[in-house]
Amino acid sequence: MFATLKQIFNPKNKDIRKKIYFTLFALFIFKLGTAIVIPGINKAQLGLSTLKYFQLLNVMGGGALEQFSIFALGVMPYITASIVVQLLQMDIIPYFAELSKQGGTGRTKLNQITRYLGIALAFIQGYMYSFAFVKGGTPIEYMMFALILTAGTSLLLWLGDQITAKGIGNGISLIIMAGIIATMPNMFIQAWDGMIPDGATTQQLAFGVTKFVLFVIMYIAIILGVVFVETSERRIPIQYANKSTSSKLAKQNYIPFKLNSAGVIPVIFASAIISIPGMIASALKNDGFTLFVNKWLTMTTPTGFIVYLVLIFAFSFLYTFIQVNPEELSKNLSRQGGYIPGVRPGKETISYIKTVLSRITLIGAIFICVIAGLPIVVSSFMSTNLPTSVSVGGTSILIIVGVALETMRQLESSLVNRSYNKRRKSLWRILY
Repeated sequence: MFATLKQIFNPKNKDIRKKIYFTLFALFIFKLGTAIVIPGINKAQLGLSTLKYFQLLNVMGGGALEQFSIFALGVMPYITASIVVQLLQMDIIPYFAELSKQGGTGRTKLNQITRYLGIALAFIQGYMYSFAFVKGGTPIEYMMFALILTAGTSLLLWLGDQITAKGIGNGISLIIMAGIIATMPNMFIQAWDGMIPDGATTQQLAFGVTKFVLFVIMYIAIILGVVFVETSERRIPIQYANKSTSSKLAKQNYIPFKLNSAGVIPVIFASAIISIPGMIASALKNDGFTLFVNKWLTMTTPTGFIVYLVLIFAFSFLYTFIQVNPEELSKNLSRQGGYIPGVRPGKETISYIKTVLSRITLIGAIFICVIAGLPIVVSSFMSTNLPTSVSVGGTSILIIVGVALETMRQLESSLVNRSYNKRRKSLWRILY
């Protein structure tokens, strides 16, 4: 990591530094937008929901929902659209399944469909938010607010595309990570205030400080756990028919399967799904349904907590097998004359890859569920005064570390490719 940072700030790598500066500028625009309240709204008009799901959306949006800013929706409508489109690819609708098999052309079309669906969901969600949070508005005003919120989400998606194309990559994920980082200091301040109340005695102060230190240690353990899961992999050896088994090069050929191939996507997907009942409750303004959601379907209740973990577990398997298709992998190996030693090409190879993926994904999914659920469990035992934002902090840390590691890998890959291209050009000049 330190070697990578040293290379990044090498005077010769100006283009990579420009990408980093561009990314920081784009994230600055995002953070600036979270403070711009929607025109025509007086903060006294806002009746922000007391539902516990609100804190999760607010944390992932960098506090934009709390301000009811132009970026209040964040990129969550796009995340929801991604979930829908990826589920439709699982042979539910033949057209989507065909697109998923068409390579780059199909992926481009699916991305366009996801964007259009995301914008449509942003408008619907924006209208629901406006109706739920703005008191005394007219239907025309709610429509205007929904259009502004939709435009804000569209701008964030464009910013994400620019970061991916002109910055360091992972545009949408970096926007989510930047929003979470912006709310982290306030989360730790709230945790301190909740564990050490005003006017505490010396004994209460000592006990509170001890709890806070343990709280911080827990988050450090979560970071270490995420790094372990994200960097662990199972390597399946590969042999090629035109290479000797005794050659050194043959020994280096393998397929790396990450312990958590899905990354932080299952956590983001689960967070989006678990927030839907709360959004519906805010729009309906029905006391009975609101009470039901608060009692059964929020992340800090036993049933909501179980649903949240089940969603993470299920999405881990779903997204892994979308990202790594055993049939496609087997076909590519056969085309290149490769095979797994001791396994026959064809159906046996597909079955073997599926078995390996299922086993390592099971371990990875359990790890992710433990890491995401630990802060919620610990917070419920530590203090009843802790806000929901503290409880969902484990999810936040999980996303931050996962995205940071993926971004670092991309930077390292760019540096390696750059070094390789320089060596190739130098060799070309020497030979010719």
